[in-house]
Amino acid sequence: MIATSDDRSAPDTIGPLVMAAETAVLRSVVDPQQALHAGRTVLAAARAADCAEAAVVAHRAMALAARELGDLEAAEDHLRLAIGTPGATRQRLAQARLSLVTVRTERGHPLQALRVAALAWAYLSPLDRAKLDTQRAVALAHLGRYQEAIASCDRALQALVAAPGTIDDRRFLAGGLLNRGLVHAYRSDWDAATRDITACLEISRHARLDHLARLAAANLPFLAVRQGDITGAFAHYRAAENTLFGFPERLATMRADFAGALLAAHLPGEARALLSLAVPDLESSAALVALAEARLKLAQVELLTGDARRALAVAEQAAVELAEQDRLSWLPLATEVVLRARLTLEGSSPDLLDQLIACADDLENGPAFLAGAAALRLVAAEAALALDDHPTASAQLARLTVHAQRVERWVPAGTRLTSLASELQAKHLEQVSQIPVLVRQHALALEAALREDVTQAFLAVHDGLADMGGSMDSFEDPSLRAHAARAGERLAAFGLTMAVRDGCAREVFDWAERWRAVAAPAHACGLADPDAVRAGLGGAALVEFVVEGSSLLAVLITGERLTLRRLGDVRPIREALVRLRYALRRAALGDGGAAAARVEPAAAELERLLLRPLHPELADRPLVLVPAGPLHTVPWGALPSLRDRPVSVAASAAAWLAAGRRATVPAERPVMIAAAGPGLAHARAEVAQVLACHPGGREVPARSGAVLAALTSADVLHLAAHGVFHARSPLLSGITLSDGQLMAYDLLGLSRTAGLVVLSACDSGMAHTPTDGAPLGLAGTFLARGTSCVIAGMVPVRDEEALAVMSAFHELLADGRAPASALASASAKTGVLGFVCFGAGNRRFTRGRAGAQRTGDRAGAQPVTTDADAQPMTIVAQSMAAEAQPVAIGRVGSATHSDHEPT
Repeated sequence: MIATSDDRSAPDTIGPLVMAAETAVLRSVVDPQQALHAGRTVLAAARAADCAEAAVVAHRAMALAARELGDLEAAEDHLRLAIGTPGATRQRLAQARLSLVTVRTERGHPLQALRVAALAWAYLSPLDRAKLDTQRAVALAHLGRYQEAIASCDRALQALVAAPGTIDDRRFLAGGLLNRGLVHAYRSDWDAATRDITACLEISRHARLDHLARLAAANLPFLAVRQGDITGAFAHYRAAENTLFGFPERLATMRADFAGALLAAHLPGEARALLSLAVPDLESSAALVALAEARLKLAQVELLTGDARRALAVAEQAAVELAEQDRLSWLPLATEVVLRARLTLEGSSPDLLDQLIACADDLENGPAFLAGAAALRLVAAEAALALDDHPTASAQLARLTVHAQRVERWVPAGTRLTSLASELQAKHLEQVSQIPVLVRQHALALEAALREDVTQAFLAVHDGLADMGGSMDSFEDPSLRAHAARAGERLAAFGLTMAVRDGCAREVFDWAERWRAVAAPAHACGLADPDAVRAGLGGAALVEFVVEGSSLLAVLITGERLTLRRLGDVRPIREALVRLRYALRRAALGDGGAAAARVEPAAAELERLLLRPLHPELADRPLVLVPAGPLHTVPWGALPSLRDRPVSVAASAAAWLAAGRRATVPAERPVMIAAAGPGLAHARAEVAQVLACHPGGREVPARSGAVLAALTSADVLHLAAHGVFHARSPLLSGITLSDGQLMAYDLLGLSRTAGLVVLSACDSGMAHTPTDGAPLGLAGTFLARGTSCVIAGMVPVRDEEALAVMSAFHELLADGRAPASALASASAKTGVLGFVCFGAGNRRFTRGRAGAQRTGDRAGAQPVTTDADAQPMTIVAQSMAAEAQPVAIGRVGSATHSDHEPT
């Protein structure tokens, strides 16, 4: 977001009409509506008095006011009228052109803006030229001419620091610092950017330039994310959103900038939510330069979050807009998204392969895009392999695996380098150094696989993943960091594919865990050793599902063996799951006995596909399930053989072990807290029943502050409330309380969370297959923050059913049963099949009531001390939640539900 300001330089003698017009110019950034009204009044009087100078200044005042209100088209119209005013002085016309420079830039014509600046230059005073330089920097920055933009700001600031110090001088000084700071940010010089923007903020506040203070503060979320301060970023976002309310174009630009930073922080779903808010406002305000950039970011995140068709359409539109703005250096980025989307939708073809290679070549011509070029070249190599074009694949891979030291072989010993040779060698060294480690290691693995050298291929993947952390931190550009994150996941997936083909159960388990650690970093807790898993299971069994291509496999770990089973094609499993979820949803909505009758055959069919091949090993053991792909949405308790069987669902085997290490049984009576959300007929009765099971438990108001405080002090927290799950932006999921949504964002700053959290809300566990990074939906957010176990709903649940199952669950929990065992028994007793136990469901959270006989805890493992290391989870601000499309809200009978069940 670039600052815009204006000056009011004028001849020594100023008449009353001109003075009034100048006052309107000053008011434009303080009270734009009043400035518009004053400008119209002065303009009418100036026309009546035939005062051209006052008319020009009045038009400028109205233009600047329209600019502040986000109406760029009206701003340009007023400035065009000012420039066309007959009889005006050249100085006044030059001032109007000064104002037009940024407006033309933001309307998508930065080259034309530079031409306008050139026309104004000759008729401005030295101080006015310094002010013009701050505006020229805006156009230069959007054209990618960052060094020139910095030089323009440097010249301007040197003159403005020595200026007399009027309010206008202070305004341009602050604006020049802001513009230079943002150019530093474009160049990824975060320290310099922070210094300049902080200085702008201080000057603006001291001079009471609220407009510029808002603009400076609006850039703090972006800078905070890019410097790794996620918590501070969202605090800045909330503050900036409040200060920019009523300035839609400014707010939209801030959101688009923040989205770019979220993309760099590996939060594409949250970036998409912000861009979905920003793009329409940028369109309506005709902020075409910011719109093209926002659209390009949106295309990138659509691709990253799995909507290739939408990514293709948005990227093509962004490419057209960038071309119209003469921003040719940006075009390869849009073309890359178009080609990647087409590859996803159409598959590989010789023509598409040629275009991929050509686009990689174009990206290499821009030094800022070298890492992106390498990532795209790897995609081209894979596309060539899909076509059995091994020579092309090998050629592309060779360009990625060349090492910097090989450059010396270009020049024979004793040969003097010519100037051209030195330049070529330097360019090659730069290109080689910019190849991401993840991309290079993936290329090395592919080369080794082509040679049938499986050992070297595994080693290349292992080394690449080991270096992933440092590699990710080295990329400052959001799109490059996003590509690096995707490259890491693709590299881990390649290792998993090789392990599956090798057919060794231990290797498949190892690489499945590696892939999960990369795909869901919030849940990463090291790698799980099968022996450690076996020791933690006791008499239970762990099933880790693996999707490889179109096939589903399962790694089964019991106390006796580690086994790999191929379960079949994913498609019929997905279809059976859709039928089961639809039947459960219709039954919960009260569609009669016919809907309920469809549940049993649908559940039996899904069990046949998923678990029948594992029955001999599973017997009647308690289970730990690690789902993959569509299996994240399975209501496991509905499957016939799993009813009355303790089942825990985890993001990975390592995450399950870590949750178990955190679980503890309180030395005294556990601290039990409950809250009843709004709009539920039986919520208060449910909370009363729950508290009756736990003497000493207490209720807190269903307000965000009280619930967050309860999370930091409770051992067990029960929330009876509506739930919301967002599939495209899973970290926007939340629980509805009396004062609004309790978002996962609110969990970010907690010092601790309750060991056991019960979310008595439908779909709070999972409703749609999530995007990568949040495999367990809202329940996963609690687990990633340090909660050991979460009970959450997977399908709609009637209020009276929730009351019944939760009363039975807490009765058993108070008797000392582990959550998975208590939930299984309660579900079987009540027939309510929609709740699932996530995390360490085999660990007890109460000591049991005096004299109670604890039965049914079949997992066999004993609790251990708490692991204090909790993995942080980062999400977007609450205000975006209303714009992300939720899957379902509330429990049946109290809220509206969609009857559509996604595939």
